[in-house]
Amino acid sequence: MTDPKQDAITAGLRGAFWDPDRPVPDDVNLSVHPLRTHDGATITGFLYARGNERVAAVVMHPREHLVPFYLPAELTRQGIAVCLPTPRLIGNDIRLEHEIAILDVAAAVSFLKAQGFEKILLVGNSGGGPLFAFYNQQALLAADKRLSRTPAGKPIALAEAEMIPPDGIVFVSAHLGQGRLLMNGIDPSVVDENDPMRADPELNPFSPKNGFSAKGATFAPEFIHRYRAAQAERVRRLDEHAREIVARRVAAKRRLKDGGTAADRMEAAHTPIFTVWRTDADLRCWDLSLDPSDRKLGSLWGTNPAVSNLSSIGFARLCTADSWLSTWSGLSSNASMEKCAPAIEQPTLFIEYTGDASTFPSETQAIFDWIGTSNKQRMKVAGDHHGRPIHPGDPNPRPLVGLRISEWVAEQFSEKSDPMFKEAGRGD
Repeated sequence: MTDPKQDAITAGLRGAFWDPDRPVPDDVNLSVHPLRTHDGATITGFLYARGNERVAAVVMHPREHLVPFYLPAELTRQGIAVCLPTPRLIGNDIRLEHEIAILDVAAAVSFLKAQGFEKILLVGNSGGGPLFAFYNQQALLAADKRLSRTPAGKPIALAEAEMIPPDGIVFVSAHLGQGRLLMNGIDPSVVDENDPMRADPELNPFSPKNGFSAKGATFAPEFIHRYRAAQAERVRRLDEHAREIVARRVAAKRRLKDGGTAADRMEAAHTPIFTVWRTDADLRCWDLSLDPSDRKLGSLWGTNPAVSNLSSIGFARLCTADSWLSTWSGLSSNASMEKCAPAIEQPTLFIEYTGDASTFPSETQAIFDWIGTSNKQRMKVAGDHHGRPIHPGDPNPRPLVGLRISEWVAEQFSEKSDPMFKEAGRGD
């Protein structure tokens, strides 16, 4: 006789997954572990495992909670254990610094190593891709060669941290990096950072005079050229603003070494938060003839640019100087695929969705080319950025992604006759 209360709880848990019909299998256990990072923070590690897996994957995003995400469900179906460390700053751009975020990754990898898993993968989805590429770059370096400061100049103790390189890396719908993503999408028509309504009409991407139409834009090459240059210039100005904030803080701290004043103490502690409006204006989202793919009209945020450009949602909406320079500046951030992917020497699987609205064919080609190892494979799957079917009635591409990762794991890390991996590749 079943317990109706327990059945309701189970149904609720199953319904929490992105694909309610494909949650983590019933024979997979969930355990929760406090993970201590090298800098003394405590994050939470959610481990999905049956208990006999040889391979475990870390799935993480720098600021998103991924426990109900589709990849853990698909990977555990294929016999791969999954650790999901919750970033210390869930949904928070204000203090997100990638040099600190990779210490969260380090804690998760060390945890899995201590659990006895033979092979550890980093499975980077979306912003998790450049995060893991950055972690891997630093982990492969001799300790004294690792970064010692953030782009804002803050000391960061990567040299003393245990940073275990992964055995393999999988990228799924990974983009260029938070900073490059933003620089491609930032609206350069902004005239005054304190007044988002003031805009240069000659650079307004949503003006019909410049080629915009809600049914599909057509931007002239000359406009695109000016627009791209102005985007980089706006990021440069924001970098300059952030560095001025940092310089004031550093100068106050120096004065305090000689005694200083009460005003110096306040200035040294002050961490201004600034707003970055109009950050959803990548021309390719509205002109589908640019870098053509299977994507639909609109951005990751939807089809109404007024909402995503000017409402409270959006990338990099609230930043400190430290988080802007480390995470959202396409000029200053260390966590970009272009900077980090060449260091990859481990086997790598690169999976891209053909309808992705955050990374485009020219960029996926560039990322794949940047990956340093010759042992790399690429797979294109019909789906949007989140692995959903592009058109109603199309098959769900997510199970195919899980199966391909499992096949790749077996190819890279086992003999096909290995009974453990035969069991791991069950796929249901």
